[in-house]
Amino acid sequence: MTTKLEGPLKREIHIDGSAYTLTITPGGLTLVLKGRRKGFDLEWKALVSGDAALATALNASLAAPAVRGSASPKQASTSAKGKRR
Repeated sequence: MTTKLEGPLKREIHIDGSAYTLTITPGGLTLVLKGRRKGFDLEWKALVSGDAALATALNASLAAPAVRGSASPKQASTSAKGKRR
């Protein structure tokens, strides 16, 4: 038998040598760097519906370096050598 979650439950966890506070509430969970006020919030609805996975994938794609232009760096440097002022 499980216990119903009625109030906040706080626990300390360590990730890569840094201490975090994990707060689990009936509305969701919050992960905050210890000693700070702002952190990561996740609602249970977003986790269950898959919105959390979609947001994670979107953030990962935005963080990836963008490829600009079709010319390789070698081609760009050779064409710049030909132009002298």
